[in-house]
Parts: sequence; structure tokens; C-alpha cells
Amino acid sequence: MDNLLMPAFAEPVHASQQVFRHALKALSEPGLLQNVGDVPGLDCLAPATYALCLSLLDSDTTLWLSPSLDTAQVRANLTFHCGCPIVEQPQQAAFAILDGSRDTDISAFNTGTDRDPHLSCTVLLQLDSLDSGAATLWRGPGILNKRTVRLPLPPAFWAQRVQQPFPQGVDMFMTSGSSVMGLPRSTKVSPAIQEVI
Repeated sequence: MDNLLMPAFAEPVHASQQVFRHALKALSEPGLLQNVGDVPGLDCLAPATYALCLSLLDSDTTLWLSPSLDTAQVRANLTFHCGCPIVEQPQQAAFAILDGSRDTDISAFNTGTDRDPHLSCTVLLQLDSLDSGAATLWRGPGILNKRTVRLPLPPAFWAQRVQQPFPQGVDMFMTSGSSVMGLPRSTKVSPAIQEVI
């Protein structure tokens, strides 16, 4: 396992707190890009994805990985640096990392209940880009009026998300390179074309 281990944060406490603040800002201002700074990637994980893992995961947070991201190096480093148990079934996960180029299915993750919405899964969706898809309009807390966002996601993804009635649903972080964008369950998303009058 030793030869699989890679560096984590150079200054763990400071860097972890900084990335955590970026994560909170991403969720409080949905659709705006945050940059995690000079953080290394890990095998197939982008720097932003790895940084969020180092900041958000610990021994109490079960993690599910997309099969294409579930490599020996990823497992070894997340287990060593974060201590998070990696589970085999999506339904068991408190956190999940999806490879957006192959899998954007969020239907199997725990969405919590009306009584305990906080028990839902948090999804990290790693994408090739955060600005190369069809335009969507976002509304909700943290957004003044509306915000146009262009994530490269298929209609099926947005359809699945609509089927999760608030307060149930998954909170999400979209990552690409060193950038992260938040999509909390409270944000309403619609195709931009519907706004043409």
C-alpha cells in the first residue's frame, strides 16, 4: 500500500479549513465557481474532487465511488488520509463520487426523509467542464433573481433531480480541475428555453 500513497495537503489544518470554506460558499451561492487553489489531484480524481474529500470525509462518512473512479490508488489514499469506509452499494453512502463522463445517475442515493432530510447523501459529480453544456436557469436561496449555468449534463439527470421533492434530495458539488460549484437541493433548475417570451 505504501507505494500507492500520494501527498495530501501540504498544510493539512489550514488547507482543510480553506477548502471547507470554499465548499460552504459554493453551496450558499449556487452556480458560482470556487477555486480550491494549488491542490494535487489523485489518480483519476480532479484536484477539486480530492480537496473536497480531504476536507469533508472522515471515519464516520461512508463513501461510494463510481466504478471508473474506484482504483487501488484512490481507495488507498482516501482510506489512509480520510479514514472513510468505502461501501459497495449507493444506498449505503453518506457521500458519493460520480464520474460525470460515464455516470450521472443519482436515483439510487439516499435522499433522506421529510423528518430527517439531513440523512441524505452528498454527491461529488466530477465533470470535464463546468461551462460547456446547455443553458439552465437556477433560482433559490443564495441567488438574486436567477443565474444562468451551463453544466454538461443530460436531460435525464435534471429529470431525476426533479423527482426528489424538497426537503428530500441530495446536495451536490460539481467539480472540474481546481473548480467547484455547489448545487444544493433547495435550488430550482429549469431549461433556459422556457424563459423565452
